[in-house]
Amino acid sequence: MAKKKYKFNPNTLSYERVGISTKEKLSKILTYFASSFATALLMVVVFLNMYETPKTKALERENKRLLTQYELMSKDLDKIDKVLAELQQRDDNIYRVIFEAEPIPSSVRRAGFGGTNKYSELEDLNNSELIISTAKKLDMIAKEAYIQSKSYDEVLKLALNKEEMLASIPAIQPVANKNLKRTASGWGYRMHPIYKVRKMHYGMDFTAPTGTPVYATGDGKVLEVSGSSRSRVGFGLVIKIDHGFGYETLYGHLSAFNVKRGQQVKRGDVIGYVGNTGGSTAPHLHYEVHKNGRAVNPAYFYYKDLTPQEYDKMIAISSNIGQTLD
Repeated sequence: MAKKKYKFNPNTLSYERVGISTKEKLSKILTYFASSFATALLMVVVFLNMYETPKTKALERENKRLLTQYELMSKDLDKIDKVLAELQQRDDNIYRVIFEAEPIPSSVRRAGFGGTNKYSELEDLNNSELIISTAKKLDMIAKEAYIQSKSYDEVLKLALNKEEMLASIPAIQPVANKNLKRTASGWGYRMHPIYKVRKMHYGMDFTAPTGTPVYATGDGKVLEVSGSSRSRVGFGLVIKIDHGFGYETLYGHLSAFNVKRGQQVKRGDVIGYVGNTGGSTAPHLHYEVHKNGRAVNPAYFYYKDLTPQEYDKMIAISSNIGQTLD
């Protein structure tokens, strides 16, 4: 019980009880509540810093679990990336080689993601570096897997067209060449018969009498029938055949044609006849093979005609002739 206070009044010569004003009471009450609230707040802060609530503990456990999952996911993604790299290596160096398709450039397979930073919303998270790294790996693998699936679709299509491709690839000699007696100058630098300088010979010459049949070396469509029998420059009368799959063949110095532009031909069909037109110094056929727009050595494409021994002999004959006929 609070003590009562009294004050002596000289006028009445007696002690009178001292009263407390309402303002003073209110001030005391507010002071009491403020000090109590401050004390309680201090206790809460101390408690939260020194002791963990069940909810805080549960959140920490969940964060640790998620962090472990991200670490395991990152390791799994590294393993998947290695497997995908192996599939890409097989695709480029085995499957596409078998079907003579160009490998997919690494710049396409490993291309990044341009534009704005799509991971910016992850930067404020705890362990953001690990989370962003994992997200990038996942996006990259998804993109590479998509490209690889499209590549396999293309390889499957090539496999289904393999029979057609084998029939279309130039695979025989363009003239009958028993005992290889008609083999003349081959691929490589040779002395030009007119200019008497060394020039690159982008094909192979076959000597034969004028009028000797010339054969299509693979299935295809006649792309060009052109030239002049009177011109003494270039390849004279020329036939070009588009075999598809990136292959084209050229037959020069002909004396006459046996096909028309746009005509479909089969391997072994007579398409023209050996001549001496254009910049030719003797009756012969100049024969070229082009792959994806670039001339390649025709000697690589006689596998349906020659045994290994005959092939070696042909290469030796064509290499020993130091001058071309055109």
